[in-house]
Amino acid sequence: MFLRRPRFSDSYHYPVGETLHYSADWRLWRAGDATVKLEAIGNEMHLSGTADSAGVVAALYRVHDRYDSYFDRRSYCTSRILKHAEEGLHKRDTGVRYDYTHGRAILDERNLRNNETKHEEHEIPPCVTDALTGIYYLRTLPLTPGATYEFPANSGGQTVNVKAVVEAREDVKTDAGTFHTVRVQPSSDSGLLKQRGKVWIWYSDDAQHIPVQMRSRMFWGTLTVQLTRIDRGQ
Repeated sequence: MFLRRPRFSDSYHYPVGETLHYSADWRLWRAGDATVKLEAIGNEMHLSGTADSAGVVAALYRVHDRYDSYFDRRSYCTSRILKHAEEGLHKRDTGVRYDYTHGRAILDERNLRNNETKHEEHEIPPCVTDALTGIYYLRTLPLTPGATYEFPANSGGQTVNVKAVVEAREDVKTDAGTFHTVRVQPSSDSGLLKQRGKVWIWYSDDAQHIPVQMRSRMFWGTLTVQLTRIDRGQ
């Protein structure tokens, strides 16, 4: 049984044109850079994300990823996602379309190394959020310490129920400045969040709820992603 999503505030102001820049560190090394940009396209919002490895990590394992998510600005339901992934020897293009009329997530993927294709369809509830949009969806919620939010998420496979616990307030220092933040721990009993061990996101403790820092703790070490710059756009 899938959960109902908490409703985001009708007064929430989308930061259209905002681009967030991040730097990632793994153990003692700089691991890479990432950006996330929000744009408006008609009745939809468009999130575009990039991730590129850097330094020693790039020499060991090259990453060049692009991710585009489109969601309804009134419901926050994802309508489609496009992914281009180059990770080590793996290169693939993936598209997912969410057909809410028929309750299906439709995935089509092409392996760019051998041209093999994959087609999958999975059942979805009346509204789902993909991985990147889920980070932004949490920005719209009150994020009061002690609160717990639950919502269904789908990035092309099976739908999982995500639980986000607002743990505590903390000050976080980054290259973009020092922020008063609230620490949120999203988790799931299955899927990507379970595979990534423990994950935390620190949001600025204000109306904007900017994702200031993210941390993933796995068996091979801890990856920390910190905000370095904010471009406000128009």
